[in-house]
Amino acid sequence: MIDAHVHLFPPRTFRSIWRWFETHAWRVRYPLQAPEVLEFLLSRGVERLVGLCYGHVPGMSQDLNRAMADWARGEPALVPLGTVLPGEPGAVEVVREALGPLGLRGLKLHAHVQGVAPDDPVLDPIYAEAAAAGAPVVFHAGRAPACAGYRCDPDILCGPERVAPVLERHPTLRFIVPHLGADHYEGFEALLDRHEHLYLDTTMAIGGYLDPSPDLGILARRSERLLYGTDFPNLPFAWDRELKVILEAGLESSAQDRILRGTAERLFGIV
Repeated sequence: MIDAHVHLFPPRTFRSIWRWFETHAWRVRYPLQAPEVLEFLLSRGVERLVGLCYGHVPGMSQDLNRAMADWARGEPALVPLGTVLPGEPGAVEVVREALGPLGLRGLKLHAHVQGVAPDDPVLDPIYAEAAAAGAPVVFHAGRAPACAGYRCDPDILCGPERVAPVLERHPTLRFIVPHLGADHYEGFEALLDRHEHLYLDTTMAIGGYLDPSPDLGILARRSERLLYGTDFPNLPFAWDRELKVILEAGLESSAQDRILRGTAERLFGIV
């Protein structure tokens, strides 16, 4: 199986993120540094994992991207993604380095952390670079999980109505919305019918933790457009809680395989 949503940061950044989570959201159950994250998941049956990072201040992204590239050179099971802060000086050059010389396989962006809506025109040059490179963009564009500690209002920045214009302006861009788009589940599922390159990941959405929870029928209805992810290590619950939901959902083997492995293989060119 492939975990399509794993966070990797340098030690100082990870510690800062965990302090933020424990102040504003939940106690992080697995405060593991990047090498330990990789070892933990690979020792438990995860065959490949997609590493995600994001920066919240100008000048941070390039260092994160270079760290991600270093981890990937040391661990072939890691599918590394980079990031960029929309609007930061030299943003396009940061993306070009990430998807070119550094060999990163996509980008991670986060409306809540970076304070930008997905349809903000400042992102169009970034999307154009990703589309031209065939590199997926993972964009946290749903409202949940939302916390008072964010410096912006996710209700304003997020939702299917903020993603639809992106897909219309960049029809070849492969765009992944985490958490099944929580808590706009129905709206994001409806967008799948209109945009063939839109995907959703299951991260934190199917384990009964978020309120409201989605209709788990989406696993069977949309398996060809879903990716399994955990949000490891920044979790408040057991790492395999949602994996068990998928395995116990009574899915046909082909649907289960697509969610756990096949869709990620196709999107990220994993062989």
